[in-house]
Amino acid sequence: MDKQLATTLFESLASGIRLDIFRLLVKHAPAGLVAGEIAALLALPPTNLSFHLKAMLHAGLLGVTQEGRYQRYRANLALIEDLIGYLTAECCAGHPEHCRNADPALPCCDGD
Repeated sequence: MDKQLATTLFESLASGIRLDIFRLLVKHAPAGLVAGEIAALLALPPTNLSFHLKAMLHAGLLGVTQEGRYQRYRANLALIEDLIGYLTAECCAGHPEHCRNADPALPCCDGD
């Protein structure tokens, strides 16, 4: 992943609604949800939802498949895993195996 793609992903997720949509689709992975289900679960008007889904598709955060007259949306989990990897690749001076995931108040790295 490069810096430009990471920036694009963060910009797309910077909207509270888009973040809610993505988290909902992660929760319903791998099956995903059709647009009407997303709208109902998040109490969003369909036009508002369409705007956000289109932006997220353009950024690559979502995938969509046609099912008859419905479109099923799924979170692009592989892309988010790549983004997390990009963010943490240099953890502990390039040795992420030394990093702790526990209490953020603790130092990042194990003492050697």
